[in-house]
Amino acid sequence: MKPRIILHNAVSADGRMDWFEANLETYYELAGRFDEDVTLAGSGTMLQSPLGEALAREPEEIPEPAEIDPADARPILAVPDSRDRIKNWTSLRTLPFWRDVLALSSSTAPPAQIERFKRQGVPYFLAGRTRVDLGAALAAIAGRYNAKTIRVDSGGTLNGVLLRLGLVDEISLLVHPQLVGGISPRTIFRAEDLTSAEDVIRLELAANETLSGGLVWLRYNVVTKRPPGLPED
Repeated sequence: MKPRIILHNAVSADGRMDWFEANLETYYELAGRFDEDVTLAGSGTMLQSPLGEALAREPEEIPEPAEIDPADARPILAVPDSRDRIKNWTSLRTLPFWRDVLALSSSTAPPAQIERFKRQGVPYFLAGRTRVDLGAALAAIAGRYNAKTIRVDSGGTLNGVLLRLGLVDEISLLVHPQLVGGISPRTIFRAEDLTSAEDVIRLELAANETLSGGLVWLRYNVVTKRPPGLPED
C-alpha cells in the first residue's frame, strides 16, 4: 500500500521560506501530530541546518552503529543525496529525533559514496539512473519499514519534484503573519514552468486553524495527482 505523503512547511504570508523568523516550537508540535513513520528531508536542507558544516566533512571517527530497538517508535530519517553532498552520515545518526538514517542515491552513485555508506554503517537504497527515483524509493521505504505516513520536511526543490510526480497526498502550511517579498523567492514549490493550465495542481481545503500569535495552520488534500502532460485516469 502506498504511504500517505505529507508536505509540512512553515511559510510567510506570501509563501516564502526564508528571511522571516519561523515559530519552530509550533511548527514541530504540529508536525508531531502526523505521527510519521518516515521523515524525508533533502540533502540541501540538511546541509543548511546547524549540522551542515559537520555533514559536509568526512568524520574523524566512526562510532559503532547502535542497535535499533524494535520497540523504538521514532521515525526513520530518509535523505536523497544523488550528488554525494553529505560526507558525514554518522552525525545524522546522533540526532535524537530519529531512530535511524536511510541514505537514498541513484544506481550510478560513485563508488566512493557507496563505500562511505558501508564504512559508516548507514543503510542505503539505490533507485533511478542519474537521480533518485523518488517513486521507487518511497515504495521501497514503505515496504522495508511498513511505513504508512511519510512527512516531508524539506525545501521547495524536493517539494516540487514530489508534487510534479503526483506523489503528494497532503500539504500542511503553518502561515506566519509576515511578508518577505523579493524577485527570486524561495517558495515551498519550485519546479519548471508549466506549458498548460491543465497541469495546475488542484487542492481541496481539509482544515484550517487560527493559532496564537496570528499563525494560521492550513491543510490541503491534493486533488490532482499526475505528472504534467499526462491525461487523467
